[in-house]
Amino acid sequence: MGDPRFTHTVILMLRHDKDGAFGIVINRPIGERSISTLLQASGDSDPDVEGSVQVFAGGPVQPELGFVVHSAEYRRAETLDVDGRVAMTASREVLRDIGHNRGPQNSLFALGYSGWGPGQLEGEMARRDPFTTPEDPKIIFDNDRDYLWEDAMARRTRDL
Repeated sequence: MGDPRFTHTVILMLRHDKDGAFGIVINRPIGERSISTLLQASGDSDPDVEGSVQVFAGGPVQPELGFVVHSAEYRRAETLDVDGRVAMTASREVLRDIGHNRGPQNSLFALGYSGWGPGQLEGEMARRDPFTTPEDPKIIFDNDRDYLWEDAMARRTRDL
């Protein structure tokens, strides 16, 4: 791909249908922030929340929005179930639950997302721009991000 923002990028596809595709970059950490700070940035506050989360650059689209990719045992009404093992919730409540130790077992917080219009991802795939790798929660929630690209490439579904 010609866009340098996607060089060695691993994107978890959350949705892909006739209306387009939506994914979160899972290998671009940008720092750690307290949950309290993230809630305040969204116009909310909860003085009793504890802890912090590593923050990822989820993609170039709407970087002011936060998304929590998480293990599927955690659910809220607005949770998007990806495959019964991984899900995504884009609400303050999931952060609040994490800060009160009632959240998902595994999670990843990202700002922004990667999006494709109808047919756009199919065109990129026809040009053989991206590689696909079967989704694996171990890769998604593994804290060793230094080797995530290599791990994903080792599992790719077609040769280079």
